[in-house]
Amino acid sequence: MSTTNDALAKWVEETAALTKPDNIVWCDGSDEEYNRMVDMMLESGTLLKLNEETHPNCYLHRSDPSDVARVEHLTFVCSKNEEDAGPNNHWMDPVEATKKLDELFDGCMQGRTMYVIPYCMGPIDSPLSRNGVEITDSPYVVANMKIMARIGTPALKRIEKEGTFVKGVHSTGDLDPEKRFIMHFPEELLIRSIGSGYGGNALLGKKCHALRIASWQARTEGWLAEHMLIMGLESPEGETHYVACAFPSACGKTNLAMLIPPEQYNGWKVTTVGDDICWLHLREDGRLWAINPESGYFGVIPGTNEWSNKNAYECLKSDAIFTNAGVTADNQPWWEDKDDGMEPVTDWKGNPYDPEVGPAAHPNSRFTVSAKNNPVYSPMADDPNGVPISAIIFGGRRKELAPLVYEAKDWEHGVLVGASCASEMTAAAIGGAGQVRRDPMAMKPFCGYNFADYFAHWLTFGPKSDKLPKLFHVNWFRRDQDGKFMWPGFGENMRVLAWVLDRVTGKVDARETPIGYLPNVDDIDIEGLDVSKETMEALLSVNVAQWQDEVQAISEYLDEFGARTPQTLKDELAKISSALQSKAA
Repeated sequence: MSTTNDALAKWVEETAALTKPDNIVWCDGSDEEYNRMVDMMLESGTLLKLNEETHPNCYLHRSDPSDVARVEHLTFVCSKNEEDAGPNNHWMDPVEATKKLDELFDGCMQGRTMYVIPYCMGPIDSPLSRNGVEITDSPYVVANMKIMARIGTPALKRIEKEGTFVKGVHSTGDLDPEKRFIMHFPEELLIRSIGSGYGGNALLGKKCHALRIASWQARTEGWLAEHMLIMGLESPEGETHYVACAFPSACGKTNLAMLIPPEQYNGWKVTTVGDDICWLHLREDGRLWAINPESGYFGVIPGTNEWSNKNAYECLKSDAIFTNAGVTADNQPWWEDKDDGMEPVTDWKGNPYDPEVGPAAHPNSRFTVSAKNNPVYSPMADDPNGVPISAIIFGGRRKELAPLVYEAKDWEHGVLVGASCASEMTAAAIGGAGQVRRDPMAMKPFCGYNFADYFAHWLTFGPKSDKLPKLFHVNWFRRDQDGKFMWPGFGENMRVLAWVLDRVTGKVDARETPIGYLPNVDDIDIEGLDVSKETMEALLSVNVAQWQDEVQAISEYLDEFGARTPQTLKDELAKISSALQSKAA
C-alpha cells in the first residue's frame, strides 16, 4: 500500500531518509492490523493481557516512569512571528526548532518499523472533518490511533481526493526527557514529536492536531476548534437540544458528558456526542453545528467507579487499553477509588504494591476505548452534518465567587465570560490551594496561537448571525462557611441543565444582575434534594465586593496580551464594573 498523492509520498520518503527505519508499513486501519499490533506488543512485553473473563480484549501498557503526562514546558508553537504564538504558548523560532529536531530525528528509527497512519478527524464523509497523517515508530500509537480516530484506507482515499492533510511525525526516540520535544509549526500544518510515548505527546491526532493546529486552521477558515464536550439532552416530549461545555481539568467534564439524570428527571435522556473536543462551524442556517473529531476516549481512570460515573465505568469492561494502572491478584486492572472491593498486588511500575511507596495507579493513568463502548453513545456522533448547538456552557472551580449558573447577556459578553474562566487550584497543584488560574474556554494548554487573537476570532461570530447559541457559566463547587459543598453535583447537575434549556426555549424569565442573567430561585427544581431555599439563594447570589475584585483581576489578565487584546472585551468589562459600582453605591 502506498499513495497516489505526490506530496504525501514525497514527505514519507523524506522522513524515511532522515529517520532510517528498517521498513515502512502503511496502515490500513483494519481489525486484523490492530490485532497484529497487539500480538507484537504482547510478545515484546510492552503490553500485558488482562483477565479475559472480567475484561475481555483488555490490555495494560506501562510507560517509562519519566513519561507519564503532557509536558507543557516542552511543548512549543513555532510560528514565524513570536507574537502570533502569544504569551499563552512557549515559542521557538521555526528555523532553530527544525535544526534541533533534525538532529534528534536523524537515524532515530534504525532497527524499527516506520508506520504511516492516514487518519480523519471526524466522520469520514463530513465536510466539517479534516485529514491528517501520522508517521510513528510506535505500535502502541498505531493501536491507540485505531481507537481514537478514523484511520487507514478510507482516510487515505479522502486525503487523495482533497489533497490537504496535517503532517505529524513522532518517534519515541530513546525516551530521554532531555531530548523530548512536542513542536507545532502552524503555518506548515506540521507537528513533530520526539522522546515520548505518552498519550497526547504521541497520539498526534488528539491535542496536537485536534486543538493546537486545528485552532489555527479554524481561525484561517472561519470556524472554531474547542476543548469541549458535546452532549444531547432529550426531554420527555422528545425534543433534543445539544450543548457544548468547556471545563478546565478537575471540573467534572467526563462526568457531565455521560451524566445519568436523577429520578425526578426519569423521562429525560442524556447522550454523549463527545467527551473532550468539539469543532464548531457556522452553517447556512445561521446556527453553529458541531462534530466530535474523535472516535474514542482517552480518559483519566482514578476516581472512576460505579457511583461517580457509571457509564464511564461500563465503558472499561471490554476492548480497552489501560495505561499505568495497577493490577489485582487475578489480573484485573485497578485504580484508586475504583470501589469494587478488590485490592491491587502490583503497582503501575510493575512492582509489588506498597501504599507507603505510592499509589497503585499513576494519578494520570489512562484508558483508551472506543466511544461506542459508552452505553449512552449518541449515533449523531457519526452524522456528517454534525449537531446544532443550542447552548455553550463554560465552567470553573470557585468556592465562593461564581454563582451556580448564570447566562451571558449577549455573544460579546459571553466571550468575556469564557475568556475570563478560572479555577482555584487544589493543594496538590503548583502554587498551592486557592490560587486562581485563568483558563480561557479551558484552552490554556491547547490554543495554537495568541489568546488575544483567539478572543478576537470568537468575537467575529457575533455580527454574523442572530441564531448563535446562548452562552452560560456554571460552578458546581461553591462551599459554605464550614467548607462543605453547597450543591450535590454529579447527576443532580441535570437540574441546572434543565434551566439552561428553559432559557434557550424561552420558558422562564431570569433576573438581570451586573454579571449576567441569574435564575429565579424557584426556577431550579430542588425537589428531593437536601438543599434548602436559603442555600439556593446563596448559590444564586452576586457578592458585589468580591466581583469588583474579580473585575480588576480579569482586567490585569487581559492586559497580559497587550495591544492585541480586543477593545470589545475591555468595553464589556467596563459595563460590568459600572453596574457593580451602581449596586455598591
